[in-house]
Amino acid sequence: MLLTNCKIATLQTNQDYGLIEDGAIALDGEHLAWVGRAADIPGAHRAGPTQDLGGRLITPALIDCHTHVVFGGNRATEFELRLNGASYEEVAHAGGGIVSTVMATRAASQDALLADALTRVDALIAEGVALIEVKSGYGLSMDTELKMLRVARQISQARPIDVRTSFLGAHAVPPNNKGDPDGYINAVCIPTLRAAHAEGLVDAVDGFCEGIAFDTAQIACVFDVAADLGLPVKLHAEQLSNIGGTQLAAQYGALSADHLEYATDADAKALAKSRTIAVVLPGAFYTLRETQAPPIQAFRDHGVPMALATDCNPGSSPLSSPLLAMNMACTLFRMTPLEALLGMTAHAATALGMSDRGRISTGMRADLCVWDAAHPSELAYRIGFNPLHKRIFRGSL
Repeated sequence: MLLTNCKIATLQTNQDYGLIEDGAIALDGEHLAWVGRAADIPGAHRAGPTQDLGGRLITPALIDCHTHVVFGGNRATEFELRLNGASYEEVAHAGGGIVSTVMATRAASQDALLADALTRVDALIAEGVALIEVKSGYGLSMDTELKMLRVARQISQARPIDVRTSFLGAHAVPPNNKGDPDGYINAVCIPTLRAAHAEGLVDAVDGFCEGIAFDTAQIACVFDVAADLGLPVKLHAEQLSNIGGTQLAAQYGALSADHLEYATDADAKALAKSRTIAVVLPGAFYTLRETQAPPIQAFRDHGVPMALATDCNPGSSPLSSPLLAMNMACTLFRMTPLEALLGMTAHAATALGMSDRGRISTGMRADLCVWDAAHPSELAYRIGFNPLHKRIFRGSL
């Protein structure tokens, strides 16, 4: 298939959109066979079927590299509590927060969890997402963590989307282990990680390094097991305070460090040295009404690539719109529209260890978005508007 009469944002570098004004793209199965100006189409690609895209914009398909889309119940009541003055920490210490979702997730069947997750996944697909990361972490018991990861694997069988899974057993201390985080890590989290890996359910290992969750020593125990199993790591770090999570992520060569509101210039230097992606999550910043934004300029100054994600979850970021996440990143964090688009494509792919997508060039995966837009900046500019004309997944129109 040859796609013609289109404007292409190739994103081949991080400096500009790499626009080709009168472009064409040749698809060969699931990959891109050729990309360039329409005037330069090789003869071999002129013989096959052609689709005229009417001058529309093409970008790489979007990638949501940090989600928690598999969960039971919702936390609308806690949303109201926070609006009435309770802090995120106060809600958590009162038995709400992550623990309340744990109870609902444990009670839900695998079929029910999948059905609910697909409603959120459908919203992501509708805005051009072709790859998502899905975390466990609302089970905090072996049975439910494995159940969540099995549901995550089922998503790509039920919908035309790729899924990468992250084991997030170190998300919170469950009620039955209250006051004994070390005991939970050793008796539940690590054995569950080994079981999930043996079943082929884990692509990466994550943790929540925060005062209301786990400290660096406890996370390091989990990361050491991940290293033994040959699994990459990533980390929720410096969201509510700075207890050294970013430095720990850099020490272990993590794929990404996520949130980072309280990260410092020294943390940015460490990420640059370890080539760890900084994942910014404006949905949580917005929902929790935080006031300290991540150090975007420090990331720029030290050359730390910034990915962007919805953080879709029931408590701190009930957001399932990647386009709105792009607008939030620009408005709340002063990222540029180019940075936001790179954050939802090329840098998001790197944050998941996927080097075959996120940019438009020969040999890359044929995951593309066709937009009713004249320029890529429009994707971050509009609020509550979806200009997607067509999503191309694995070369299929």
